[in-house]
Amino acid sequence: MKTSMRRILYYSTMILLSGILLWSCAGQNENVKCAGDIEWDVCKSAEITSFACELGTFKKKPALVYTVTVKNTSDKAHRYRLNIFLLDQDKAAGYLVPRKGKPPVLQPGTEETVKVPFFKDQKTSKNMLVILRTISE
Repeated sequence: MKTSMRRILYYSTMILLSGILLWSCAGQNENVKCAGDIEWDVCKSAEITSFACELGTFKKKPALVYTVTVKNTSDKAHRYRLNIFLLDQDKAAGYLVPRKGKPPVLQPGTEETVKVPFFKDQKTSKNMLVILRTISE
């Protein structure tokens, strides 16, 4: 009796953990060119079509630069807020997509690429959180 309860508990735990893992990977795509674990939190009206990080310079200053392409997948124009958190380094940065315009919105089906720098950073992050939310409702 105890053995069967342990098996049920074991298998239900494994199913639950598998579901959590699949859910946490939602929004991740094959165009990620960045080492480390990334947790995605992307709204339903957008998609991150590419995500890359590289050590280099940004405006002649040493930086870790994230290059992110955002696509509007809804049928309405939206403006988005992109946040990248480097959890193992206690750093964060945010960016508006699109940054400028009259009105500053991303039209349905269009993409925009932005660069988000982390200045004076000498190494890539091993644990990141990427949040993309709409701000134009």
